[in-house]
Amino acid sequence: MAMQAESDDGEITGINVTPLVDVCLVLVIIFMVTAPMLSDPPFKVQIPVAHTQEGNEQEKIIISIAPDGKLALFEKPYVKGEDMRADLKVAIMKSQSKYVIFRADKGSAYGLLAELMQLSKECGARDMTIATEQNK
Repeated sequence: MAMQAESDDGEITGINVTPLVDVCLVLVIIFMVTAPMLSDPPFKVQIPVAHTQEGNEQEKIIISIAPDGKLALFEKPYVKGEDMRADLKVAIMKSQSKYVIFRADKGSAYGLLAELMQLSKECGARDMTIATEQNK
């Protein structure tokens, strides 16, 4: 017995799901396009070039350092390292790997990077690394 879309007296008894599917596909495309934009730090960082290997994928905490001393934990900007202590501690405690990656601009101060590495260690980081671009 086949389901009828219209009965004899003109009533619609079926549901047309095509518009729903169309709307869902448009939403998926919008999310796919905007998601990469949401994970960028608030400023651009030119990381140094080095002979490196690809790291294995794991949960990571990203700290960005601009050449003028601006800082960011994930996408949230900070003025100085001590300002991010509470948020960094929470991020490290929530992370299973406790792995911190520093995206330091090649023009940024070495002392600031060392200070942030010490801060990360105090907040509970187990592993740390400095992000570099692969030499091609």
